[in-house]
Amino acid sequence: MGSHPRYTALLCDLGDVLFSWSSETRTTISSRTLRHILASPTWFDYECGRLSEDECYKRVGSEFKIEPSEIAQAFIQARDSLRSNDAFIALIRDLKSQSQNTLRVYAMSNISLPDYEVLRTKPADWDIFDDVFTSGAVGERKPNLGFYKQVLQKIKVDPHQVIFVDDKLENVLSARSLGIHGIVFDDVNHVGRALRNLVGDPVKRGQEFLTKNAQHLESVTDGGIVLQENFAQLLILEATNDRSLVNLFGHTSTWNFFRGKGQLTTEEFPFDLDTTSLGITVTKPSSAVAHSVMDEMLSFVNSDGIIQTYFDHRRPRFDPVVCVNALCLFYSHGRGHELKKTLEWVHEVLLNRAYLEGTRYYETPECFLFFLSRLLQATGDAEIHGLLKPLLRLRVQERVGADGDALALAMRVLVCDSVGLRDEVDLRSLLPLQCEDGGWEIGWIYKYGSSEIKIGNRGLTTALAINAITAMGPNIRHTSIIATD
Repeated sequence: MGSHPRYTALLCDLGDVLFSWSSETRTTISSRTLRHILASPTWFDYECGRLSEDECYKRVGSEFKIEPSEIAQAFIQARDSLRSNDAFIALIRDLKSQSQNTLRVYAMSNISLPDYEVLRTKPADWDIFDDVFTSGAVGERKPNLGFYKQVLQKIKVDPHQVIFVDDKLENVLSARSLGIHGIVFDDVNHVGRALRNLVGDPVKRGQEFLTKNAQHLESVTDGGIVLQENFAQLLILEATNDRSLVNLFGHTSTWNFFRGKGQLTTEEFPFDLDTTSLGITVTKPSSAVAHSVMDEMLSFVNSDGIIQTYFDHRRPRFDPVVCVNALCLFYSHGRGHELKKTLEWVHEVLLNRAYLEGTRYYETPECFLFFLSRLLQATGDAEIHGLLKPLLRLRVQERVGADGDALALAMRVLVCDSVGLRDEVDLRSLLPLQCEDGGWEIGWIYKYGSSEIKIGNRGLTTALAINAITAMGPNIRHTSIIATD
């Protein structure tokens, strides 16, 4: 996005986050009892430096009716079990490197000075830390707010620019109450994804995903079958203006959805007006070719005046999104008036919200709204803008905040932008759906009309997500999360 990262400091717990340990010992003290000792007020005083190690063991021994020497032995064995979480530490180092060392990393732990001295002897990448704050040195412990306030004062960072990772919810809640972004450490992959999304540049990461997977951004069914098809490739090309990313089966006039034989349907699949309309508007063949194709299309208009889906009279199917894409082709060449009845039906679909459960071939309401916005962007015709744009604005505003996958959210943000709305609500939902590899989670765009097998494409979702973020402008993470005019 070209903006400075919002988060400039990362605070991490040590135990059960950056280091793991076992509460199972070879003493008479059970794992459960050992954890009860760690949660006792006496242990709290020890962690804050108010008790010596020997005095702590004596008091705990009296409280739990255990010999102090046995307690000491149990904790020696627990210390011996400490192991660094190398995968998570490597992730932090990578984040710091990618930020060009603008991200400062700190440890913040409830740990006594003696235990910390032992911990520092463990092999780990200690150089990732700009500083380490322990309860033993500070004299405060989590979740007490005083510990967090002292740390914030020492690192001199606005709490809203700080991320805090801890395995205990109560500690995270205290951090959040001060304006810190808190993450509960439950799984390395989950937390790693969250950190990359908070610290990294989503546009740069998304573009890297597209480049790395160039020519292999294929569509996939909800059953995991890879489809060799043209439609998503055309949309990716239009969204990125980068021919090197896509794999297209070139056509000079009409287009087929499939690149080759049909899959999960008849092998000899008919050419269709939907892919053809998109293919011509994106690849821009000669005017003569475009007009010749439109002439042929007009012979596939049904008795209601609605343009059909296939160049095949034996398949008299029609779909509002297909109609919109055909209108886009005709209007972009000054022939929109030839599909007057089709436009009227599209308007009725929009007016009466007939698209809310998707359409015959398209999965979500956002698909219909997105292609409508694309139609309006393709023509300056005042009549069609007057007919559709105010209503489209109302209908997309109704969708803001609704549930949706990554593709639906990206489309919604883009449609809002096209009609003069800022949809920061859905952008806020879209950003966390970026995966570790930089691409966004798959979103479903179309489906087989008969079996309703869903089809999605991570490349397309990623390309539209990048455009949605870019449309909202730099520093989006600093803005309030509302939908505004």
